[in-house]
Amino acid sequence: MSDKHALIGAEKADPKSPFTVTLMCLVLAVSSSAFYAWTRDQSSARAARRAVLKVHVQAAFDAGRGTYGVRRVHAMLTRSDVPDVANASPKLIRSVMAELGLKACQPRAYKRTTVRDEDAEPASIPDLLGRDFTAPAPGVKLVGDITYIRTWQGWLYLATVIDCHTKAVIGWSMAEHMRTDLIADALTMATANYQLAPGAVFHSDRGTQYTSAQFAELLEQHNIRASMGRTGVCWDNAMAESFFGALKNELVYRYVFPTRERARSAIAEYIEVFCNRQRLHSGLGYKTPLEVHQHYQQNSSLAA
Repeated sequence: MSDKHALIGAEKADPKSPFTVTLMCLVLAVSSSAFYAWTRDQSSARAARRAVLKVHVQAAFDAGRGTYGVRRVHAMLTRSDVPDVANASPKLIRSVMAELGLKACQPRAYKRTTVRDEDAEPASIPDLLGRDFTAPAPGVKLVGDITYIRTWQGWLYLATVIDCHTKAVIGWSMAEHMRTDLIADALTMATANYQLAPGAVFHSDRGTQYTSAQFAELLEQHNIRASMGRTGVCWDNAMAESFFGALKNELVYRYVFPTRERARSAIAEYIEVFCNRQRLHSGLGYKTPLEVHQHYQQNSSLAA
């Protein structure tokens, strides 16, 4: 009988349907009172499912620290063990988020920090990536860049090294200056904490720090090949700049840092805890960098 009720309900929901409920009930031998009782039950069930979904949507949004839009919330909920939650459509999630007043923080314009060394030979270091920021394995391709964070004590500068396969920030360094030591410390952290492939590529822009003799020597010491994009073309190092855009949008622009130490602590936590282990990356099929790295290691073990 519920199939007939559902058929009547679907036809009733169609604004172009020429049939009345009374006529459909008569044709299908269903009482009108039974149909309306079924409708009330369905409404109650939908309300109960929506109430459960609200709880899970709020939890997913909070887990994303207020940075997740509909797509990331949907991706997170598909992991749920509750069928009605895991199977919720993006359209339904969008509706629930609107009802709850949940809006992801909005991005702002990103400004470039590094400046080309006019004395450096522009053709001496080629672009080995050609805007291809994919990699077959961890430790094969790396990208790096520098950005700045405002505090009440003055600027704090951040240098990062990102792995192209996992999108994890595998090396980072913060200081009150932008000297070459800043990027050297970030790369040293990456080589200490991550197994790099022989002849791995490190890609950057043509900032003075990256074209320095000191940094070239460090790359050679670790058997890493230098790669650089063209001057003033942000797309040539888009992956590194994309991370900084997310960092600024999801953390820096949302808080005020009275001291450099407060900023340093917040940024370190964002990188090591949220970005590398918790944040779902659209470029990774809405997985975390840690999950991608573990998946690669498991497949490698099976292949061996």
